[in-house]
Amino acid sequence: MPLTSIIIPCYNEAATIRLLLEAIRCQTYPLADLEVIIADGMSSDGTKQIVSEYQRQFPEMTIRWVENPKRIIPAALNAALRAARGEWVVRLDAHSVPAPDYVERCVNGLRSGIGDNVGGVWDIRPGGPGWIAQSIAVAAAHPLGAGDARYRYTSQAGEVDTVPFGSYRRDLFERIGFFDETLLTNEDYELNVRLRKSGGRIYLDPAIRTVYFARPNLSALAKQYWRYGFWKQRMLRRYAETLRWRQALPPLFVLSLVVLLALGIFFPVFRWLLAAELAVYLTVLLAAGLAAAVRKKQAFLMIGLPLALITMHISWGAGFLASLLVSR
Repeated sequence: MPLTSIIIPCYNEAATIRLLLEAIRCQTYPLADLEVIIADGMSSDGTKQIVSEYQRQFPEMTIRWVENPKRIIPAALNAALRAARGEWVVRLDAHSVPAPDYVERCVNGLRSGIGDNVGGVWDIRPGGPGWIAQSIAVAAAHPLGAGDARYRYTSQAGEVDTVPFGSYRRDLFERIGFFDETLLTNEDYELNVRLRKSGGRIYLDPAIRTVYFARPNLSALAKQYWRYGFWKQRMLRRYAETLRWRQALPPLFVLSLVVLLALGIFFPVFRWLLAAELAVYLTVLLAAGLAAAVRKKQAFLMIGLPLALITMHISWGAGFLASLLVSR
């Protein structure tokens, strides 16, 4: 079969990198036709040593290591792409664990012509121990947290705006360009916008599955979603038409809280409006938490799911608004 390059951006992934390498080694795709390219942002937690030891243990597996001195994801992807020799390119993240037939299904989808970027769905798992980590994993796949990101919850195949990670023909990047290194996040979505504008298609196949480890605590979740919101606004400055109405809700919600709070200092009616808005919002989240707790038989979700969703909404919205202020 044609050589396939798996490109992996990496930084301090000692906790999960061996799980990923083991999942790649056990792929149904012929190992002799695979190369793994890890683009590392100067990891300091022993990641490189783990990879080196794995390569010594399994010399039949081709693993190549490239440096990413810029220490940002799009630069890592571009460095790996420049080193890639395969006809097909499959992107994975160092905190993911693909199903055994992941690469085979991606390549078969590309070869059949169903899409120029073919991907699948996430099976989201807790990124750490404890009820908060479990609640975050549930929230990341919940409609109130996932929005219109179908790859987090759908079971239906079809053409979509984006897929996680993605797989491509290598020559696609020569045609539409590499990942945009001015975006620290949303670089994959931006690439997919260019792909669609060039007439290409993005196809999601729910039979293509990978385990994705969510953030382990609320602090890490807040940083992640602040970054998502901040860089989403930067991308929308170029492609305003890609904004989805559900993506506009978090910044509008945060803005309404700030405005009502400020006006409420002087006018009592705005304090009542703020209280009413928060009452409706919290009621919806508590109802979602109760429903999840009953469905999954995990009582902690009554509190954990609302906490995770609040963190996601506020952080995403605040990051988006902060980006607006900085860009002025």
